[in-house]
Amino acid sequence: MRIAREGYPFILTAAFLALLVLMLGWKWVALACAVFAFAFLGFFRDPERVAPQGEGLVLSPADGRVVRIKPAKKGGPFEGTETRVSIFLSPLDVHVNRAPVRGKVEEVRYQKGSFFAAYKEEASQDNEKNALSLVDVRGRRLGVVQIAGVLARRIICYVKKGDALEQGQRFGLIMFGSRVDLFLPAGTHVDVVEAQRVKAGETVIGRLP
Repeated sequence: MRIAREGYPFILTAAFLALLVLMLGWKWVALACAVFAFAFLGFFRDPERVAPQGEGLVLSPADGRVVRIKPAKKGGPFEGTETRVSIFLSPLDVHVNRAPVRGKVEEVRYQKGSFFAAYKEEASQDNEKNALSLVDVRGRRLGVVQIAGVLARRIICYVKKGDALEQGQRFGLIMFGSRVDLFLPAGTHVDVVEAQRVKAGETVIGRLP
């Protein structure tokens, strides 16, 4: 199983502590540390994904549950977008984020903020976040926002302004419970519904006009 590189410090530290306290004879403490090591192993898993093929498909940028589909706020950060799809990631979900379309990173904006529960509406506005403006190969603009949750304290982004992305390519990760908002351009047909489970790089969120 592939593991996101950011997880190794957590996994190895917990495993080392498990061995250390086991040598000291503290079996129950060793067991607890081993449980943490396996929990981190599961959290930072990074399975391979096969993106579906098709013109104009927008894939999910995250694993999780669709908690909200609503009109994008007028005058928001992504000019020309019409719909916001919010995906909540629990600690049990894969937390590696993937590009919804093939295209170019037009801008990356990081903003410090609060740590409201990621499924709440105010998380979109007030929480720590990292926003990517994307332009696909036909010039259509989309937005993806990584939003920290109650447990999350670190947003990781692998890309920068000007980078080219393939559809389904890994672009970042959010640690320990979070949310990803996807902003779709006007005329996009949304294929998902609220409460639906989705997978990054596999589930079709919508179809561009």
